[in-house]
Amino acid sequence: MSLTDRVREILSWYPSDNPATRSNMARFLTTGRLAGTGKLVILPVDQGFEHGPDRSFGPNPAGYDPRYHADLAVEAGCNGYAAPLGQLEAAADAYPGVLPLILKANNSDSIGGPSDQHSAVTASVDDAIRLGCAGIGFTIYPGSDYRNDMYAEIREMAAEAKAMGLVVVIWSYPRGHGIDTAGETAVDVISYAGHIACQLGAHFVKVKPPANHVAFDANKKIYEEQGVKLDTLTDRIRHVTQACFGGRRVVIFSGGAAKGREAVLAEIAEIHAGGGFGSIVGRNSFQRERADGVALLHEIMDIYKS
Repeated sequence: MSLTDRVREILSWYPSDNPATRSNMARFLTTGRLAGTGKLVILPVDQGFEHGPDRSFGPNPAGYDPRYHADLAVEAGCNGYAAPLGQLEAAADAYPGVLPLILKANNSDSIGGPSDQHSAVTASVDDAIRLGCAGIGFTIYPGSDYRNDMYAEIREMAAEAKAMGLVVVIWSYPRGHGIDTAGETAVDVISYAGHIACQLGAHFVKVKPPANHVAFDANKKIYEEQGVKLDTLTDRIRHVTQACFGGRRVVIFSGGAAKGREAVLAEIAEIHAGGGFGSIVGRNSFQRERADGVALLHEIMDIYKS
């Protein structure tokens, strides 16, 4: 399709990028049922690596087959599909030129590891090019004792990816022994995490929907002085988006753990109302039966199209 005014506007926010990278950004923004709207719904399937195959695919055993997820993404009309190296290698030839791929370039498992989160680099930019990907994905954990190592890793990989014309997508999840469970989704912490991803050169930023909790007193004081509204998820989404370069970066929100259809759609409606650019929906789609997963993704996309 031809570029819409909205897609052209979004591309204008990335003046330092080369034509190849901007073309790949345009691929994501002009693919699927949301093509041209400036909104994104991406299917991520890194959960098998992160949580194990049984927890991830046991609820819908068809998902043990990597090809299932590529088929699901295309049938549902997603803007893209993100997965680790092995998962993409098993299905990379299924939809060449049709489905933009994101190679998840670092991952961790839940069997055991350091006390603070630190994902291993599990793929390269060369792998992404070989597999025909439009982008790379990388997780950082602001708050972890290993955050500086992760920041250095993604800056090096992002520079290489941009030189090769790829889009850089950063998952930014605040975790570490210095942050309690409530702090991991506090609105000021999520805003900070998204901003860090922008500063590290992300084109697209993925964060969790923020809770109505402020972790740091200094931020609470500023919010009170400036009259920042945080009561609803819509308000908090608006603030997180503002924290990501004044809304001039594409910020998408994770779908989180599997939950009921109504809860999913209510959350999506508030993300949309708050100016969020879309969602990255994994377990809430592929853990359902195929037809139900497609139907739910269509309902999510219909909200973003409204």
